Amino acid sequence: MTVSPSALVPLLLAGCLLRCSDAGAVDSAAAESSPILGFSPPAAAAEHRLESTFQAEVSADRLRKWHRLFTAEPHPAASPRNNHLAEVMAGEWRKQGWEDVTLRRYDVLHSSPRSVAVEMVAPTQFKASLREDAYAVDPDSKNPRISASYFGYSKSGDVTADLVYAHSGNPDDYALLRKNGISVKGKIVIVRYSNPYSYRGFKALTAEREGAAALLIYSDPAEDGFTRGKVFPDGPWGPESHIQRGAITYDFIVPGDPTTPGWASVPGAKHIPADQAQSLPKIVALPLSWRDAKPLLESMNGPEVPPEWRGALPITYRFTGAVKVHVAVDMDTSIKPYTVVEARIRGSELPDEWILVGNHRDAWAFGGVDPVSGTASLLELTRDLADLKRHGMRPRRTIVVCSWDGEEYGLTGSTEWGEQFAEELKGKLVAYLNVDEAVAGAATTAGPEGLSFEPSAVASLAPMLVEASHDVQAPSGKSLYDAWRETAARDRKTGLPPDATLVETRIGSGSDHTVFLNHLGRPVINLGFVGNYGVYHSGYDDFFWMSHIGDPGFVYHTALTRIWGITALRLANSEVLPFDFSANALALQGFLAELEARQKVDPQLLALSPLHDRLRAFGVAGQQLRDATAAKLASRHVDSAAASALNRQIMQVESNWLHAEGIPGRPWFQHLLYSSRYTYAHLEFPGLTEAVEAADWKLAGEQADLLDAALDKNTALLQAAKSSWELRPH
Repeated sequence: MTVSPSALVPLLLAGCLLRCSDAGAVDSAAAESSPILGFSPPAAAAEHRLESTFQAEVSADRLRKWHRLFTAEPHPAASPRNNHLAEVMAGEWRKQGWEDVTLRRYDVLHSSPRSVAVEMVAPTQFKASLREDAYAVDPDSKNPRISASYFGYSKSGDVTADLVYAHSGNPDDYALLRKNGISVKGKIVIVRYSNPYSYRGFKALTAEREGAAALLIYSDPAEDGFTRGKVFPDGPWGPESHIQRGAITYDFIVPGDPTTPGWASVPGAKHIPADQAQSLPKIVALPLSWRDAKPLLESMNGPEVPPEWRGALPITYRFTGAVKVHVAVDMDTSIKPYTVVEARIRGSELPDEWILVGNHRDAWAFGGVDPVSGTASLLELTRDLADLKRHGMRPRRTIVVCSWDGEEYGLTGSTEWGEQFAEELKGKLVAYLNVDEAVAGAATTAGPEGLSFEPSAVASLAPMLVEASHDVQAPSGKSLYDAWRETAARDRKTGLPPDATLVETRIGSGSDHTVFLNHLGRPVINLGFVGNYGVYHSGYDDFFWMSHIGDPGFVYHTALTRIWGITALRLANSEVLPFDFSANALALQGFLAELEARQKVDPQLLALSPLHDRLRAFGVAGQQLRDATAAKLASRHVDSAAASALNRQIMQVESNWLHAEGIPGRPWFQHLLYSSRYTYAHLEFPGLTEAVEAADWKLAGEQADLLDAALDKNTALLQAAKSSWELRPH
C-alpha cells in the first residue's frame, strides 16, 4: 500500500509514541507544528512525523558495523576487493527492498603501480622506504595489501637529476625560484602538500609546464603532523611515515575517463589515444612521507629559503644544492572496468522527478574517513528509507541512490554515469545530495563545541538546509542548528553568524557533485562534519582511527545520516520544491562584489552596472515568487496541477545557468555561475572571473553579456511562474 504524506498522521503517530523519545529529533512535539519550506501546514505536520520515524531508526551500532565491513581490506578502484564491494552494496540494497538495483559497468583508463623507487645517489646514499609503519595497537596497519607510495596517472619513467625544493609547487613558487636564479628544467622537484592548499594534480601540471623531469610531494608536519597535536595512533595527526596517495589527473580540465572526454565509457565506446588526453599528466611523480623526505631536504647545501617557505622539520630548508636523486616509476595504465551501483524507490506521485543521493566506494587504502564514513552513512540511510517504504510510506518523488566507483581517480564513476544519462538527468533530476566524507575530524579533540558541520550547497537550497538543521540533534544534545552556529563562530572567530552565512555557497570541485552541477546544471548539496584530521589517503585512515579517534561512538555518523535523510525526504515530499531564489540572488550579488573588490575592476574597462541591475531584478522576482508560494501553501489547499507546473519551472532555473560552449578553455564545464580553479578551489562567475584576472576585457565583456542574458531569462521565468501560480485555482 502506498500512503501519501498528507495521510501519514494517524499511521505515524503510533510509531512516534513508541520511538520518538530516542529519535534524536529536537523537541519532536514542538517541531510537528513548525512550518517547512514547500509544504502546506497539514503536509508539514505529516512530514515532521515521517522524519521522526526515520530518525528513530538510525542506529550508531549499525553504522559501526557498516563501517567495519567496508574497511576490512584496502579497496582502491579496479581492485578485486572494490569490485566485490560493489556486489555487496547491490546485495544489501536488494535485501533492504530498494527497486531496480543495477550494476553499471564502465571501461576506463586506469592506473596502478608495478614498481616504484626513490633513492638519493649524492652526496650520500639513501633509499626511501615508500611504506608506512605498522602499529601493534592497530592490526589493520600490518595488512600486506596496503600499497606502497604511488600517484594515480603518474607517467612511467626513470629519472636521475638534481633536486630542487619548490615550497608548495604553485606558480608563484617557481617565480621566486627564477628570481633567485634557479631553473627546474630537467630537475626533480620536491614540494609540500597544502601550504597554501592546491590540488596535487595542479602541482603536477605546474611542474610539467616548468619543465621538471619528476615531482615528489611530501607531507610536512607543519600541515598535518606533530606540530598540530598528537599523531596516530595516539591522536588524529599523521605520523612520520604516513603517505598521502592520490591521483594527479588534470580533471579540472576534463573529469572522468581521460580517454572518453565528454561521453560515457560504456563497453564498446570509442576511446581516444592516451597521448591525446588533455587530463593525463606527462610527468613522473610520487608522494613521500616526511620521514622519507627529510634525508633529501637536509642534505641540501644551497641558499636558504625565505621564512614563509620553511616547514616544521628540524632542518635548514634550502632551495637546492648537492642532492641528486633517482626516481623510478613503472605504472600499469590500461583499460579496467569500474562499477557504479544504482537503485531507487519509485515515487508514488511524481516518479519522473528524481532526488539523487550518493557516495563513492573506492579508497586509496581502507578509507576510514574517505569514503567509508560516507558509505556507512549511505547504507544506514538506505536501510531506513527502505523501512519507511516497507511500511507503506513511499516518497512522492523518486529517490535514486548511487555508489560511485573511481572517484579518487578523477571523479570517474559519477562523471561517466552522468554523461551516460545526461539528457534524462537534465529533465528529471531535482537535486543531488553528496556525502564524500561524513566525518573528517576527531571528536576526541574537538572540544566542547564539537566537530564543525560544514555543508555546501547552491545558494537556492541553502535556506532549506538551515531549516532542516533545527530538527536534528547534534551529538552535544543541542540542535544541529545551534551546534552549527557555535562551531562556525569558533572557527571564524566571530559572533554567532546569521543564517544567511551558515551554508557555504561557494562550491569548488574534488567530489562527485561536479558532473551534476558543472556539466548538467543540476543543483547540489554536499554534507559533512570536519575537524582535526591528518591521515588523509594514508594507510592509517582506517577503522581504528575512526573508532578510537575520529568518532568512537559513531554519533557524528548518526547526526549526518539524519540530516542527509531529512534533506532528501523534504525534497522528495515537498508540494512546492523548496528553492529560494531571493537567497540565490543575494549570494550572487556577494560573488560579484567580491570580484570587483579583489580585482579593482575599472568601470571604464568593464561596465558591470548592468549585471548588478539584473541581479537585483532576479532577487526581486525570487522574493515575490517565494512570498506568493508561501501564501498559497499557508491556505492549506494546494492544487496538484498548479504545483506540478510551478515545480517544472523551478527545475528549469538551474538549467538556464548552463552555456553550451562552456567556459573559455574548459568547454566541459558549462555552468556560468559555478566552477573550480585548477587547484580545486571554488570559482564563481568562472568565465567572467578568469577573463578579468587575465585583463582580457573583450572576453570579460562577452562573459558578462552571457550572465546578463541568463539572468534576464531566469527573471522572466520566475515572473511567469508567479503569475501562473497566482492565477490557478487552489
